[in-house]
Amino acid sequence: MGIRSLTRTEAERRAALIAVERYDVDVDLTALPDGPEVRSVSTVAFTCREPGAETFVDCAARVLSATLNGVALAPGEDGRIPLHGLVGHNVLRVESVQADTTSGEGVHKATDPADGEVYVWMSFEPDGARFVWACFDQPDLKAPHAFTVTAPAAWTVTSNSGDARVEELDAARRWTFPDTPPLSTYNTVVNAGPFHEVRREADGHNLGLYTRRSLAEVLDRDADEIFTLTRQGLAFYAEAFAMPFPQRRYDQVFVPDFGGAMENYGCVTWSDAFLRRAAPTPAEHGLLARVLLHEMAHMWFGNIVTMRWWDDLWLNEAFAEFACHWAAERATRHTDAWASHLMIGKIRAYLADQGPATHPIHQPIHDVAQAASIFDNITYPKGASVLQQLKTYVGEEHFRAGMAAYFARHAWDNTTLRDLTDALSEASGRDLDTWRTAWLETAGADRFALERDGDSVTLVAAGSPRPQVLAVGAYARNGAALERRALVRVEVTQPRTAVTGLSPGAEVLLINDDDLTFATSRPDPTTRDALFRTAARLPTAISRGVAAATVWDMLTTGEATAAEAGRCLLSVLAAETSDAVIEPYLNLAANIAELWAPPADRVALSAEVAAACRSLATDPGRRQVALRGLARTATTADDLAWLRRQAGDDVDLHWRVLVREAELGGDITAESGTLLARDPDPDAWIRALTVRAALPDAASKAEVWQRMAVDRTVPVNSVGLVTAAFWRPGQDALLAPYAERYLEAIPKLHQGGMILAASCTYRLFPLHAIDATYIERARQASQEAVPVVRLTLLERSDEVSRMLRARDRSA
Repeated sequence: MGIRSLTRTEAERRAALIAVERYDVDVDLTALPDGPEVRSVSTVAFTCREPGAETFVDCAARVLSATLNGVALAPGEDGRIPLHGLVGHNVLRVESVQADTTSGEGVHKATDPADGEVYVWMSFEPDGARFVWACFDQPDLKAPHAFTVTAPAAWTVTSNSGDARVEELDAARRWTFPDTPPLSTYNTVVNAGPFHEVRREADGHNLGLYTRRSLAEVLDRDADEIFTLTRQGLAFYAEAFAMPFPQRRYDQVFVPDFGGAMENYGCVTWSDAFLRRAAPTPAEHGLLARVLLHEMAHMWFGNIVTMRWWDDLWLNEAFAEFACHWAAERATRHTDAWASHLMIGKIRAYLADQGPATHPIHQPIHDVAQAASIFDNITYPKGASVLQQLKTYVGEEHFRAGMAAYFARHAWDNTTLRDLTDALSEASGRDLDTWRTAWLETAGADRFALERDGDSVTLVAAGSPRPQVLAVGAYARNGAALERRALVRVEVTQPRTAVTGLSPGAEVLLINDDDLTFATSRPDPTTRDALFRTAARLPTAISRGVAAATVWDMLTTGEATAAEAGRCLLSVLAAETSDAVIEPYLNLAANIAELWAPPADRVALSAEVAAACRSLATDPGRRQVALRGLARTATTADDLAWLRRQAGDDVDLHWRVLVREAELGGDITAESGTLLARDPDPDAWIRALTVRAALPDAASKAEVWQRMAVDRTVPVNSVGLVTAAFWRPGQDALLAPYAERYLEAIPKLHQGGMILAASCTYRLFPLHAIDATYIERARQASQEAVPVVRLTLLERSDEVSRMLRARDRSA
């Protein structure tokens, strides 16, 4: 029998029966430099409300010995050890070993190809702690954790509470950490290795940064920026939530082979892909800020106050995603964070919310396996957008007061959706029951249009809308540009809402101006073409973004052609004044040319994107982004030759040019080898693999697929880079066999944990050499897959089927 997933019923029964007093966890990492094993001894003190009852403890590592109150236990099976004959106060001791540390869950050993040094990280969301030591692995059994870690003498160990006492042993050191506050098991962490460390004091906090030694120079380059953002975020959240972060030490650890970032209390783990080997672009700086602030927000939403069960995952993720944009806009230099959110995350959420994998933000979750499937575009960007609407709906002052009351009332405890909305309802005086049902328990997005009758304007919903407050902007011509003449907020409660106070001479009326709600809009037939013409003339990044998002949505629903949408976005790009969204617009325009346009139009649209890139490259502040865009879309020998002249010593740009030349059939093998030899990046082998992935060559495709999809040796943070080069237009004959191999791989795509499963399912999905029949076969093949694979595949297949229809329709 395989490892069982904890059900909600089981979790409720166990939480009603026991209370965990503390964990004492002894971890031995000394075997890792030469072998795969992590050894743990977990001692759990807990009480039982019904003496004589039975339950189980989770342990998916190999059990060496287990005792309950001094009596030996059988090792159990399916990841559980039965506990019989409980007494009022119990002590459980389990010694275990985990040897699957390169491809398994919970703990990962990574070897740096630059110097052979070994690093280990642990990441437990949603239920990964059980793969390393015995625990009651559910979020509502919080308890203090005391970690003692024995590691090689040259290693540094980090954990939640920091400030360890370190003892010298024979060829090793023992790190004894203070007790943590009461934490859920998934919020704990141990990271270790011969880290490069940078520390700084800021506003009473002791801040630390860590990375592998081969990236020391990159971390030193970025340290000032990271420390500044950390200081700004801690100060903003302390004020916004009326609760300072209660621990003096706050560490951030950048590790190899990690996907994204994880909010472990006081010790955030990051993928070291966020330490950019080339100088970061404005969009990359913005992403760093948002991820840092997202994980920091979890110190409050997730660690200090934790959801009771996974149906309230949004209490963690949606709030952290909302808060990171709120904090970035208010407390950092990234004042266009909401515009970035709109053009990166929110448009993905609109698309997902119209597809077969949509779900309510808050929904019943049967077991943890199902919970792993909702770390998605509904929970994150839609959830963040809905919370932005909630802040608008109740007013920011009331929103802050409700948050302060929520944290004061529930610190170090577990909560449900009702606890939060009650606090906000009390603070604002608004009854939020209807709002909660409409926004959090109902899937889908509202759609609005405007009706004009002389000077009378009516906002019209398609169907029965959710209660919400949104704005309509009125714009009139001022020379070549548009100028806002009025901004009217309206509260929507019915399908038809009168909009009063707009400028009667307005040329453009923009629904959801300032992007305050989660709703799509449509121009009426008489103003449709005007939307495409005037989007670039709107005066702010957010107003242009609202118009551009409408155009993108019309492309995905078949109401605009790829040529119309692509040219509109290029016009916005040419007029854009915010550096934060230049790269997102450029990526969208390139995606339209590459993935949405019919083959007959692809080269011409790509050439238009390339021309826009060459024009943008004349602006020194946008040169880097423009040259990267040109490297993706160059269609002529002149473009490629010009790019090579511009690249100079820019190794990153040279790799990008090689990928494009490889795709176009250039002889780049020798040059790729030369570039690999001189690239100082310890992960440069991935760039060389990406070049081979793009080649229209059967042997190269076979090699890359083997390493990427079979051996799974490409780090999770690089899967998207390699697959984007692999699935290239115009290579259908070469790619067709791999579309079939994707179907064959579906039953195993879940291996390696939630993040790797979602990434591989999404990124490996074929973009070319398929048709509508294939999409249906993929959906059928997913039905027996685990939830995270099934729902990710449903979402991706819907997106790709829209691409296929757009190619046919535009043709």
